[in-house]
Amino acid sequence: MRILVVDDQQLNRKLLTFMLNAEGYDVETAENGQLALEKIPIYQPDIVLLDVLMPVMDGYETAPLIKELSQDVYLPIIFITALDDQNSLQRCLEVGGDDFLNKPFDKVILSAKIKAHSRTRELSKKSYQQNQLLEYHQNETEREHEIVEHIFANALQERLIVPDLIDYHMSPASMFNGDLFLVAPSPVGGIYMLLGDFTGHGLAAAIGALPTSKVFYTMTHKGLSVGDIAAELNTVLTQLLPEHMFCAATIIELSGSGRSFSAWLGGLPDCYVLNENGQVKRVLESQHMALGILDDHEFERDIVHFEVDNTDRILVFTDGIIEAADRNDDYFGENRVLDVMASSEHAGILEIVDAVKEFSGEIAQQDDLSLALLHCKPSPLLKPRERIYCDIPVSFSLNLDAKLLKTTDPVIQMVNLISSIEGASEHRSNLFLLLSEAYNNAVDHGLLELDSHLKDEEDGFLLFYEQRTQRLEALESGEINLSATYEPHSKEIKLTVEDSGKGFKRGTHFCRSEDDHEHGRGVGLMAEIAKEVTYNEIGNIITISYQLINN
Repeated sequence: MRILVVDDQQLNRKLLTFMLNAEGYDVETAENGQLALEKIPIYQPDIVLLDVLMPVMDGYETAPLIKELSQDVYLPIIFITALDDQNSLQRCLEVGGDDFLNKPFDKVILSAKIKAHSRTRELSKKSYQQNQLLEYHQNETEREHEIVEHIFANALQERLIVPDLIDYHMSPASMFNGDLFLVAPSPVGGIYMLLGDFTGHGLAAAIGALPTSKVFYTMTHKGLSVGDIAAELNTVLTQLLPEHMFCAATIIELSGSGRSFSAWLGGLPDCYVLNENGQVKRVLESQHMALGILDDHEFERDIVHFEVDNTDRILVFTDGIIEAADRNDDYFGENRVLDVMASSEHAGILEIVDAVKEFSGEIAQQDDLSLALLHCKPSPLLKPRERIYCDIPVSFSLNLDAKLLKTTDPVIQMVNLISSIEGASEHRSNLFLLLSEAYNNAVDHGLLELDSHLKDEEDGFLLFYEQRTQRLEALESGEINLSATYEPHSKEIKLTVEDSGKGFKRGTHFCRSEDDHEHGRGVGLMAEIAKEVTYNEIGNIITISYQLINN
């Protein structure tokens, strides 16, 4: 313990030095305040005993300057004085003094005061050291965050910005966003969009954004269907994420014309197709488990397809929007979201965000807030480019009996074969949509004779697919033939799906014509994508012509 004694009287300096040395303290002396200020940076005392009345610079002037030299750590100043009037003592405190020691000196009182202030000094030094350590770690953390933010920014820089087609808002609850929003162009002029929500929020949740974005952009560049993209993302995230983490996601592909879209829906809140006035035209409910939960053999890549008008919009959001709470722990909820959108024809993303903030008031944001609005307009992304096409005719065919229909998914295999034709791979998503629609109609209505209008009932979709499973398991006969031909002269692929069922007549209960598109299936949707869709007379053969150029 180092003590600086500042007194103009030599006798006082010697007396205090003797008393303090006897207690084992190291002592340095100064004759006035100016000399004391010169010695403090060199000697670095732990306590200063400071006389009040001195020549050159007295204690009143010296005390505040000593305090300035030791701003971060408590340096106690004990005034030594013969003064006893209250004004003088009060002034000592005002200029920075911490205690008093009266002349003549009492050894017991001196020792007690030194020990008391030394304990406070040690606590201050420890606190200062801890603060320095915390500041160091904080700087290191900020530096690491800057590095991670840089990596995230570069990883997500491919995100396509198309203001005429997409509005979006992302507001993280912490520095890093556990929600993910990705957009990419389709090779045939459409647009892909993914909105994902990883478990929790912050850096732990955001870490899955890196592999997810890489897979998404790789797959969309190849023109794969949203079901294929979801399956690949699931494979990667299942291997990467711990068991308690997953990613709820909605993946949408909007056609170049803006008149149809496909969607894979896994775990996010319902999304909505809205008309130009903000009224709900269709509710898109989640159909699958979130990404990163199921193994590959359990994963379902089924997607839905719908026709839309060019004035329609598709609204997608994460649960942070609807689960934003107010002071009464009430949730914002879906109804308030839809009320905002229906309140004005100009209502959009920002109006929803403002409504959520107003609803929550002073309640701190608990979860990431993310939402996107996709406008179903013709895409400005389709640009002519040089393409190389196969210059020889090609054909494939598959014949499936009842046994194979129960155990295989021929659509993916057939699309893989077709995509191997030079110039066809970038159309994979459209080809998959067309073939899956035709094949599912052949199975559901041709062989199993299921009634689509069953879906109109309450829990109709569940009943429909329960019947489908039962009838497929009981199927003992019947077959479906799939064929694909490519004509190099016209750059046209012709798909044919033939089933051994009874066929149909328009207006029958299992009709596969235009009236069936209300359930997301039908000729209308396929005609939007294909050059031509035709049935034979009895309706058990569908032929789809798809043009690889000018499509």
